[in-house]
Amino acid sequence: MTSGDKLFGRLLGRTSATPLAPPSVPMPGLHLQLDSQGHVLTIGGTLRPQLATRALGESRPLLRELLCAGSALSIEGSPVDWQRQSLDLDFQAVAGQVLHTRGWIEPEGAGWCLRLQDIGDLLAGRQRAQHREQNHQLACQMSEQLRVCSLPRVPDVFNEHLRSLAQRWRIPCIALALLDEEDQGWRIYSHYAAHDAPDLWQTGQALGTCLDSANGNAPLSLAQARSDNPRLQGIFGDADGLLVPYRDSRGVAAWLLCGFFSGQSQTSERDWLNLTAALAAPLLSRLREQRYHRQLERMEALQGLLGTGWWELLPSTQEIQLAPQLLHNLGADDTPSRQALSQWLELIHPADRQELGSRLHDLQTLGKPLLASVRLQRSDADHNPLWYRVQGQVLGVGDSRRWIGFMLDISDIKNQQTQAAAAHARLDNLIASSPAVIYVQRYVNGALHPAFFSDSLLPLLGWTLADCNHDSLASLIHPDDRDLYFERTRQLLREGAVRSRYRLRDKQGQYHWLLDEAKLLRDDLGLPLEAVGLWLDVTEATLAAEQVKQSEERYRILVEDSPAMICRYRPDLTLTFGNTPLANHLECLPAQLPGLNLGHWLSDEQRQAFVQRIGQLTVEFPVSTAEISLELPGREHAWWVWSDRGVFDEQGRLVEIQAVGRDNTEVRRSQQQLTQSAKMATLGEMATGLAHEINQPLNVMRMAIVNMLKRLSSGDAQADYLTEKLQRIDAQVQRATRVVDHMRVFGRRSEIEQHPFDPSQAVEGMLSLLGEGLRGKGVELRIAPADFTLQVKGYVDQLEQVLINLVVNARDALLSKRHTDPAFRPCIAIHCEHDSRHLRIWVEDNGPGIDPRLLERIFEPFFTTKPIGVGTGLGLSVSYGIVENMGGRLSVANGEHGARFCVELPLI
Repeated sequence: MTSGDKLFGRLLGRTSATPLAPPSVPMPGLHLQLDSQGHVLTIGGTLRPQLATRALGESRPLLRELLCAGSALSIEGSPVDWQRQSLDLDFQAVAGQVLHTRGWIEPEGAGWCLRLQDIGDLLAGRQRAQHREQNHQLACQMSEQLRVCSLPRVPDVFNEHLRSLAQRWRIPCIALALLDEEDQGWRIYSHYAAHDAPDLWQTGQALGTCLDSANGNAPLSLAQARSDNPRLQGIFGDADGLLVPYRDSRGVAAWLLCGFFSGQSQTSERDWLNLTAALAAPLLSRLREQRYHRQLERMEALQGLLGTGWWELLPSTQEIQLAPQLLHNLGADDTPSRQALSQWLELIHPADRQELGSRLHDLQTLGKPLLASVRLQRSDADHNPLWYRVQGQVLGVGDSRRWIGFMLDISDIKNQQTQAAAAHARLDNLIASSPAVIYVQRYVNGALHPAFFSDSLLPLLGWTLADCNHDSLASLIHPDDRDLYFERTRQLLREGAVRSRYRLRDKQGQYHWLLDEAKLLRDDLGLPLEAVGLWLDVTEATLAAEQVKQSEERYRILVEDSPAMICRYRPDLTLTFGNTPLANHLECLPAQLPGLNLGHWLSDEQRQAFVQRIGQLTVEFPVSTAEISLELPGREHAWWVWSDRGVFDEQGRLVEIQAVGRDNTEVRRSQQQLTQSAKMATLGEMATGLAHEINQPLNVMRMAIVNMLKRLSSGDAQADYLTEKLQRIDAQVQRATRVVDHMRVFGRRSEIEQHPFDPSQAVEGMLSLLGEGLRGKGVELRIAPADFTLQVKGYVDQLEQVLINLVVNARDALLSKRHTDPAFRPCIAIHCEHDSRHLRIWVEDNGPGIDPRLLERIFEPFFTTKPIGVGTGLGLSVSYGIVENMGGRLSVANGEHGARFCVELPLI
C-alpha cells in the first residue's frame, strides 16, 4: 500500500495505522484527540484559537460540551459509532460566535482523531445564494402580479407588495417615489408605515427635485447621500435610510425609499436593484397603460360629445375605414367599419353627395386638401338636418401615402347660422315696421353728426337722413326738451353711455316721446369714434303711464278715504301695506304698519285658524271670508268681517294676500246681548219649573226636620235615626245647590272664543234644569245614551240653550194637546248620531207637529204661534243663529208622530 493509499484510507477511517508525527507547523483546520468515550484530550490546528475554550487543563470535557446546542444533539454514542460519517459540527467560538466545521473521525493509537475543516464561508455562500434565489422569486412574483392584475386593483396590489417588503426586511417606513411628468418633480406614489413607526411620507406628497442630484446607479445609504445632496435631509429628517433607484430608457424613473433602515442585511446591491425594478417597472408600465386607456376614453368621449371621428380612404380597394365612434354618431352601428366608398356616400344628402365625391377625387389624384360641409341623408333632414364638416389631407409620400381625415358634427352651428339668418331677416323687417330707429352718429371735431338711420325712420317720423342732419336735428326736438337733449350728448361723450327721454316732431308736426339709448365707441387710444343708439317710440307707454299715475292717485285716495280696512300681507301675516282705518284700529300711523304681524292681535287658536284658512286659497278659489276676533289696544275684544284674496305667482304659489275688512264689533255684541236676553228669557220661562226643582228638596228637608223634632220631644231620638235624617237633608241641599249653581253658570255670558267640547255636556245640563219639571208635568223624557265620545267646536252653554229652547217648545205643544185630550201621554225623545264629518242631535215629540205653512217662517225673529204675552218669539231664531255661528245647521220637519228638530254640528 502506497503512502497515498494510506492517507486516503485514513481520511475514510478505514485504517488503524499509527498517526503521523505532528509537524512543526500547525496543521490546517481543527484536530481533536479523543478517547474511546469521546472525551477531548488535546486540541490542535489553525482553528484552535477561535474556540471559546482554548486550554483544557486537567479537565477532559466531552466533545458535545464544546458544541453548540443544536450541533450537540446530533452527536450520540461513542467515537466508534461516528466512523465512516461526514460530521458537520458547530463549535462555540469566541465573542459568542459559532464556528461551522465539517470533517471525519479516524482511529489513532488507543484513541481517536477528529479532523475538521472550517465551512463557514461555504455555508454563508449557500445562504446568500438561497437568499438571492428567494429575492429573485419574490421579485418575479411581485412583477407578475402587478402585470396581470386589473388596472383598478393596481394600487391595492402595489400596497400589499410594499407591506410585504417592509415586513420581510423589517423596514419601518417604505415608499416609492415616481417622477411626476407634469411638474417634473418627484411625488410619493404609495407608502407603508408600521403601526409603531412615524409616517415619514404621505401618498401623493410632492418631494420636488431633491432626488435629481442623487446617484442613480446603485443603492445609497442616507449617510452617503447626505454628503453629496444635503437636500435629502428634508425627506428623511433625522432618520437613517436607504435609497434604491430604478432606471429605464429615460433615466432614473423611480426611487425606493426605506426610512429608519440602515441597510445592513444579506441583500446585495443587485438584489435591491432587482427588487426595485420588479416593483417599479410593471407599475410604470401599468400606469402608462392606464394613462393610455384614459386618453382613449377621453378621446372617445370627446368624439361622442362633438359628434366627430376619423376616417381613412383606401384607394387601392375604393373603400373607406371609419372610426367606431363615428359610425355610432352617423347612426350606422350595424354596418362594418370598413365599407365601400359608394356605400358611405349613400349616407350623404343628394344635394351634397356629388360635391363631396368630387373633392375626394381631387384629394386622391391631386393631393388637394379636402374641406366641405355636407348634410346626412335623413327622412326629417328638411326640418332638422344633420350637418357634418368633412376634412382630409394626404400624409406621407410615394407608396407610403395615406389619405386621412375626420368628420365633425356642426349641426348646431349650421342650424344656428340658419336661424340667425332668418332672425336677422325678421329683425330687419321688424325694425323697418316697428316704432324703433337704429342710428349711428360720427364723432367729428367734438360733435356728433348723424351718419345712419334704419329704414324704420321714414314710416315712424316721416324724415330721412338728409332731413335729420347735424344742423336740423336740434330744431326737431321739443323746445322744452332741448336742454335735456344737449345734456344727453354731453353725458354720452363724458361717460360713454346714456339713456334719456324727450319729444321729437314728425313731418306732420306731431310730437313723439322717444326713449333714446346710446353707447359711445372708442379707438385703441380712447378717442371717440362713433355713437350707436336706438330711438324707441314710447308715446303710448308714456301717455298710459300718466293715466296709470292718475289712476293710482285716485285709487290711493279711494283706499285711504275708504271706511273699510284695506291691507296687504304675506302668508306669514306680515303686513306690507295698510290704510288709515286699519292704522286707527291698531292705534299706530299708516307708515308704521309695514312689518307688523296681524297675528300679534290674534290668540293662538285664532292665529292657527287664520293661517289654515289662507293656506287653503288656490288659483281656482282665491277668495275666503270669515269673522275674526282680535284683542285690540284699549278694547277688550273686536270682531272683524274679513275677506281675503290670494295673489299667486306663475307656479301657483301664494305670494301675497289682499284683504278688506269691516268692524263688526257692535253687531256681534248686539247678537251676544240678544243671545243673553234670550237665555234670560228662557230662564224666566223656566222659573216655575226651577221653583219646583228647589221647593221639592225644601219640602223633603222640612218633613225630615219635623220628624226629627217629634222624636226629640218624645225622647225617642236614636243616633241612627238622626244620622239617616241628616244625610237625607244633606242630599236635598246638594240637589238644590246643583240646580242653583247650574242656573248661575247658564245665566253667564258666553266666552269670547269657541272651544272644543263634548255635546253630551249640553244634554246633561239641559236635563239638570228641565228633567224634574218635565216629569212633574207628566211629560216623559227619553234620552238615548250615546255609545261614543266626540268633540265639536263652539259654546257648550249656547248649545244647552238651544236644546232647552227646543225641549221647552215641545213641552208647551204637548201640554196644549193634552189640555184638549186628557188621555194623551206626552213624550219627548232625544238621541244622537254621527258620520265621518258631522254630529246630529235629534229632538222629537209625539205632539201635533207644525203647520206646513209655517215651517219656512219658524226661525224668523219674533215669530211665534203662542198666545199674545206668552213667549218672545226669539227662541228658535236665536237658536238658529247659535248653531249657524258654530258652523252647523238647525232644521225642522214633521215626522210620523210629531215635530223633529235636528241640530247638525261639524266634528273636529
